[in-house]
Amino acid sequence: MTPRSEVNRRSFLRLAGTTVAVGAATLSTATVAAAAPGAGTGAAAGGGGARLVPPGKLGIQLYSIRDKVQSLGFRTVFERLAEIGYSEVEFAGYTQGTGPITIAEIRRLLDDNGLRAVGSHRGIGDFAANLERELDIAEELGMPHVGTANAPSSTRTVAAYQAAAEQFNRFGEAARARGLKFYQHNHDGEFAFATDQPSVRLYDVLLQNTDPESVFLEMDVYWAFVGKHRYPGFEPIDYVLADRKRYPLFHLKDGRANETAAGYSIVEFGVGDIDYRGFLGALQGVGRQHGIWEQDNAATVAEPPHPADSFGNAERSHDRIAALRARKG
Repeated sequence: MTPRSEVNRRSFLRLAGTTVAVGAATLSTATVAAAAPGAGTGAAAGGGGARLVPPGKLGIQLYSIRDKVQSLGFRTVFERLAEIGYSEVEFAGYTQGTGPITIAEIRRLLDDNGLRAVGSHRGIGDFAANLERELDIAEELGMPHVGTANAPSSTRTVAAYQAAAEQFNRFGEAARARGLKFYQHNHDGEFAFATDQPSVRLYDVLLQNTDPESVFLEMDVYWAFVGKHRYPGFEPIDYVLADRKRYPLFHLKDGRANETAAGYSIVEFGVGDIDYRGFLGALQGVGRQHGIWEQDNAATVAEPPHPADSFGNAERSHDRIAALRARKG
């Protein structure tokens, strides 16, 4: 039996067990949605249309389960992710406290468990110091994307973001020459207004000064909504619809609305207030994007009555994302 066949068998048995547990006669996305806490909210509601995140493009940012990576190692973590049903992983560094491990060893563990590396978050300094080595690693892992979760600049001026855009263009051109895509992952600060030109949004400076053929974006939808709350005047989806091909990756992180300065708090997927069904359903060519679940606090925060456990959050969030369907008509 091949590793992928074994993964599929384990996934089927796990899902079949879930079906029996909820007393269903057959397994369907409607069953998963109905069984999930928060079903009926914007994030968790099912539908009769196409899958909004196809199973083959449903991934996890390993930062979400960094406690498990550090304590159990990549081998055990990858086995568990395959059992849950994830197809892709996005790295947050290549050790995460596991101790010495080679890139070749990581690639073998991915292959053994039928997983694909879809991208990686690296520091801007890593690219600046050794760009070609970063691209070598991406190729060795079979990643089509490699990027950074750093803000383009810690200085919130137009000139600083223009200079950062030039640097990103150099990174992007080198990646493109290898057949790779360099990307940047946002937090909320990129949507702030420039300190020297208060009418100019910094994210607009980045977009306008980077080559759309070489520099791509991974929208963290949660942080984009926090940015909208803190720096109003835009809709996150409008950026994507304006240039669809620049957004090959999305972080599917849910948030519960509250009265804090951020306007939201991070929660497991499907129990928050961000309308992912509406957001993903608005995209042309449903299923083209890679949906990557992330929950920064997954090791310490869980929806009652569930205990705090990052694997538990990862599994429940996976099932709710998998249940998302486009609205009919």
